[in-house]
Amino acid sequence: MKTIQAYRFALDLTPTQERAVLAHAGAARVAHNWALARVKAVMDQRAAERSYGVADNQLTPSLSWSLPALRKAWNAAKAEVAPWWAECSKEAFNTGLDALARGLKNWADSRTGKRAGRPVGFPRFKSRRRTTPSVRFTTGTIRVETGRMHVVLPRLGRLKLHESARKLARRLDNGTARIMSATVRRDGGRWHVAFCVEVERAVRTPARQNSTVGVDVGIKHLAVLSSGELVGNPRHLSAARLRLRALGRALSRKAGPDRRTGQRPSNRWHRAADRLGRAHARVANLRRDGLHKLTTRLATEYGTVVVEDLNVFGMLANRGLARHIADAGFTEIRRQLAYKTSWNGGRLIVADRWYPSSKTCSGCGAVKAKLALSEREYHCEACGLVLDRDRNAAENLAAHAAQYDTAGSGPVAARGADRKTRIRGQVAVKREPGTTSVGQTGTVPPQGRATNRVHTQAH
Repeated sequence: MKTIQAYRFALDLTPTQERAVLAHAGAARVAHNWALARVKAVMDQRAAERSYGVADNQLTPSLSWSLPALRKAWNAAKAEVAPWWAECSKEAFNTGLDALARGLKNWADSRTGKRAGRPVGFPRFKSRRRTTPSVRFTTGTIRVETGRMHVVLPRLGRLKLHESARKLARRLDNGTARIMSATVRRDGGRWHVAFCVEVERAVRTPARQNSTVGVDVGIKHLAVLSSGELVGNPRHLSAARLRLRALGRALSRKAGPDRRTGQRPSNRWHRAADRLGRAHARVANLRRDGLHKLTTRLATEYGTVVVEDLNVFGMLANRGLARHIADAGFTEIRRQLAYKTSWNGGRLIVADRWYPSSKTCSGCGAVKAKLALSEREYHCEACGLVLDRDRNAAENLAAHAAQYDTAGSGPVAARGADRKTRIRGQVAVKREPGTTSVGQTGTVPPQGRATNRVHTQAH
């Protein structure tokens, strides 16, 4: 099975090498801003001509937004715009032009309805102070040296790694991996190189191939499994909040940059900013490490993993819980499970966003019309079940997997709900072994429609 995988390693750059990387990142920014200015000038000129009633066939010729067209325009003007262009690799300028081409395409597709999701804004100019330095190499000499502690990149030469690249080197030596690109980026005060690699992965099977686990994510516990396991929430951001606050106050007391007066930041401001950046990077690294360990364990152990399609963006509107929700990383858990389950031969089932996993009784299938967030225990009025709210939701998610066919193409029978859970004419009946649905008529409702009956699924 061929997959695209990334290998990321920290770098130990010398001052000369760091200046060279910054020069390449600056070249990417210059090319991006130049091309964006030219595109905006042409668009504004055509809009002005239309306002004066100029015919479409007489307007200023439009500029193509494709990468080859932007690269051709840059090559024609680079001698005048950037006389120093020969000092940097051509891949540096290609990095900025490629980012602009993708940004313009996403903006155009979002306006015309070809791109789903939130609206995408028009690309903006990249600032030298606020933009994260980054450069991507797709051609030239890109390799890991024999000692596995150095990498070679075009024009930058031999760079020392902070850690061994043996995992990537083994695959390259065995012929099961091929490097497609390398990106050098500064993150949290450290330079990293990320290799985009095409990997030939061996076929794997989960340890418990026929088992199913429901995963209910939350704040009190990061994840509650249908097996009864409680995964604690480490809350890395909350633990580091006092230190982050102290570092932020220390930074505010230094002489920072001022665009109104042209004041440049002092050396103390730079050192304080680096300390704050490293503290934030540590929080992000701890969170990433914990999520990877959790998702890897779930993907390698269970054949089927069921999660919810949470509206995390809407949940962040809750001002009282927004910081804790962002610190937990709900979206990252689902993203990692999506590709790790496929790597390990399992499958991931995502329950519908309006599926009432918390409101449904895992014992008899009765559904509550309302369930306040403060109710941490589920009390079923039909069968008298008393269970932890999150454990109840996890068991319902695990039972939800039975409604999917063996190929995982989609649900066979729906137990979901629309935006409002309606319980009219409900008849609470205790579930019997092998029962698929119970209600006034005893039929299974059409998929994707709300129902006023009570449906249960046999475990």
